[in-house]
Amino acid sequence: MTEPPSYEFELRAADERKRLQASVVELKSRVRETLDVKKTVKNHVWMMSAIVGAFGFISGYAITGLFVRH
Repeated sequence: MTEPPSYEFELRAADERKRLQASVVELKSRVRETLDVKKTVKNHVWMMSAIVGAFGFISGYAITGLFVRH
C-alpha cells in the first residue's frame, strides 16, 4: 500500500484550517447579530411593551391587594 505524499496531507490540513476559520467567523457574526440588544428591542417593541405592561398591571394588582381587605 502506498502512502500519499506528505504535501497532500499539508494541503488537506490547510484546506481544513481555512474551512474552520470561515466557520468561526460565521459563528461570531451570527452570535453578534443574535445578541444585538438594540436590534432585538427594535424588532420586538410591541411584544416587549405588552409584557412590561402586563407585569406592571399584575404587580400593581398584587400590591393593592396587600392594602385592601375583601
